[in-house]
Amino acid sequence: MENKSLLQRFLPHLLVLLLFLIITFLYFTPLLQGKTLFLQDMVQSQAAAKEVVDYHNKTGQWSLWTNSIYGGMPSYLIATDYPNSWSTKVGRFFTQLLPEPANMLFISLLGFYILLVTLRCNPWLAAVGAIAFSFCSYNFISIEAGHTSKVIAISYLSPIIAGVILAYRGKYWLGGALTALFLALQLYGNHVQITFYVFVALALFGVFELVYAIRQQELKRFAIATSVLAVAVLLSVGSHASRLMTTYEYSKETIRGKSELTKKQNTPAASGLDKEYAFQWSYGIGETFTLLIPNFYGGASGSELSTSSDSYKALLANGIQQGQARQFIAGAPTYWGEQPGTGGPAYAGAIVCFLFVLGLFIVKDRLKWWLLTVTVLFIMLAWGKNFAAFNYFVFDYIPGFNKFRAVTMILSVAQAFIALLALLAVKEIVQEKLTWASLKKPMMYSVGITAGFALLFALLGGVFFDFTASLDTQLPDWLQNAIRDDRQSMLQKDAFRSVFFILAAAALLWAFVQNKLKSGVLYGALLLLMWIDLFSVGKRYLNNDDFVSKRKAQQEIQPTEANNAILQDKALNFRVLDLTKGLNILKDATPAFFHKTVSGYHAARMMRFQELADSVLFPELQSFANEMNTAQNLTPAMLSKLNVLNMLNTRYMILAPAANGAVQNPYALGNAWFVKEYNLVADANAEIEAISAFNPAQTAVVDKRYQSLLNNLQIQGDSSASITLSAYAPDHLTYQTSASSPQLAVFSEMYYQGNNDWQAFVDGQAQPHFRANYVLRAMVVPAGKHTIEFRFIGETYKQGETIALICSILLFGSVGVAFYMENKKNRPQIMAKSPQTKVHK
Repeated sequence: MENKSLLQRFLPHLLVLLLFLIITFLYFTPLLQGKTLFLQDMVQSQAAAKEVVDYHNKTGQWSLWTNSIYGGMPSYLIATDYPNSWSTKVGRFFTQLLPEPANMLFISLLGFYILLVTLRCNPWLAAVGAIAFSFCSYNFISIEAGHTSKVIAISYLSPIIAGVILAYRGKYWLGGALTALFLALQLYGNHVQITFYVFVALALFGVFELVYAIRQQELKRFAIATSVLAVAVLLSVGSHASRLMTTYEYSKETIRGKSELTKKQNTPAASGLDKEYAFQWSYGIGETFTLLIPNFYGGASGSELSTSSDSYKALLANGIQQGQARQFIAGAPTYWGEQPGTGGPAYAGAIVCFLFVLGLFIVKDRLKWWLLTVTVLFIMLAWGKNFAAFNYFVFDYIPGFNKFRAVTMILSVAQAFIALLALLAVKEIVQEKLTWASLKKPMMYSVGITAGFALLFALLGGVFFDFTASLDTQLPDWLQNAIRDDRQSMLQKDAFRSVFFILAAAALLWAFVQNKLKSGVLYGALLLLMWIDLFSVGKRYLNNDDFVSKRKAQQEIQPTEANNAILQDKALNFRVLDLTKGLNILKDATPAFFHKTVSGYHAARMMRFQELADSVLFPELQSFANEMNTAQNLTPAMLSKLNVLNMLNTRYMILAPAANGAVQNPYALGNAWFVKEYNLVADANAEIEAISAFNPAQTAVVDKRYQSLLNNLQIQGDSSASITLSAYAPDHLTYQTSASSPQLAVFSEMYYQGNNDWQAFVDGQAQPHFRANYVLRAMVVPAGKHTIEFRFIGETYKQGETIALICSILLFGSVGVAFYMENKKNRPQIMAKSPQTKVHK
């Protein structure tokens, strides 16, 4: 009988898991055909990681440094291993259970299901909520863009919330265990921005709980819960110490750190991201209505229109060939919002929005006010520069917010709180057995607010908006008028669509409270209705067309003839600059599939490289391009002027995909060289100015802070002196030198954490090195023949691994004890309740 009781208890959960598997693969059916999702951001990530992965496959070791992009950078945020982080192993196990991206959707469904079951929702109602959260359009848009780490982090936020709620409601052991485990798994996702937003939301939850504890005189409960959660957070964070410590250390050197450059004298150096960059993607205030109506602002930047659209008809009417017209409507500029571009709207679901508003009227759980506050706050934060008075204050004065960009991302977290309150509304109706008399007014108000607004915009959208985008001026007037009509039509159709789903959901609730439907039928109908709503919108942005065969995916990253020509060069180490996609070399890492490059693609590139590019490299490249356009051919004199590329040992430039498009640069200075003089400068401003007009082959520009390491060096000319690279690994470079007198060597490698992570050795003895030419390494080399080594030691990584091991043991030990204690506490209650359950049946 006990076994039967256990089966009865767990069977609904098993059936829900089966349902989750079915709807996951219904969305991603191409996975069942052996296809794969071809994501541009994933291609960029794989390219950046290529050198490190190849090195691991060859040696079995992970290098903590790669020279494949931006001249070189730590591989902490690209590809490495954290063997002492047990939660990393668990997270990797979970993500590998299903093929990508089905794994992310399934984890998201399961996570929100855990949250609602924790709040004592019926399993089938919890399944409805899991769909409401996981099938939001933002998740699919993020997957389509290749932002997998973001989606993984979002997927784990729900059970973290569950753990915190349990802890504050007296389930200290279980709440602490869930929080510790799932926060550790979220940190495995390695998207600090999402985790930061979760901490903001939970900090507000703590404030609400503190106020409640004071009113109820339950400060002891609050103190215990807070202490338990603090330990849970410490263990979770500690289990990822090596990842987080190195990320924190590296962040200071990135574009999110503090610049030493000042725009004008006596201006303090900036810390964090520039406002313009951070708020480039800011959600429009009116754009918030996309939560209710997906095409309120035209959908994605490039949306597919039908042949019945006004744009298509206008194109044909104005003499455009049918093929060209079809090509235009395949990616028409329908988006007319505030962002420079978008992959699609943050659509929470019409039914979810309706239930959210209804929950504001009927939910009695004190969670309601926290959910409302966080939702409103996060929406305002997503407005970014469009609500500057608030967001610039937050950016300037509240720690952490100035470290992140693309603030629209916060809506991906807000959708969890919207969905949670929506489902609590249904729970309130069913479990509290609300009557039509008590539900009538809240229902009318909620329908009026949501369906009413949708109907208003459907009928009078043209009265409120002109449907004009900032880039419309690039189109002829007749096409501008047509595309505006299409935008209005898109809004109108989706507004009517939202009205239908809201009225259908309201009808179901009415039928239930009138005893015309049983709860099981209500849950099933809501699940189906909500799934159809969200599934169909999600398919607009991530659908079967985004999948390709694995063979075709491999063909997308095949080398060009120019790449193959360069690969014939067997020199140990040199760099390549691919200009076939234009001069914006900081947005393309794909050349790193085949070469070590100056270009790259990474949101956390080094600050000094960015500043070098902005101040010197980009102007040099622009001048080079202008000369090429004027002369119509390449001359050696043009290459001699590219000082930055030459000192970065850029041995080849790719100007075209054909074999003759690979141009060898005779002015590349090699892996290292001896200079004839050095120029001591006062600060970063003077240093960047000095390298704007100097000869790197002759002169090294050195910040005066390193003057003591020069030991009053007097360089004596030595025409026979030599320095050559004799062995190469990403994290270990070996040079052979010969000179009759002490020399100053400059190395074409990026300076980072000198004498701490990167350490130099002469004949096996440690010797300090310093920075030169704003970004490179330099050191005084003694007379005679010597072996110089640069080794990336990774001291912070080693310390972090020790902490991670200790915290992993404590974390999983505590989780095991917590579940044992919870099971021990509940077992007698289950045994006692079983007879009562039987009698009730």
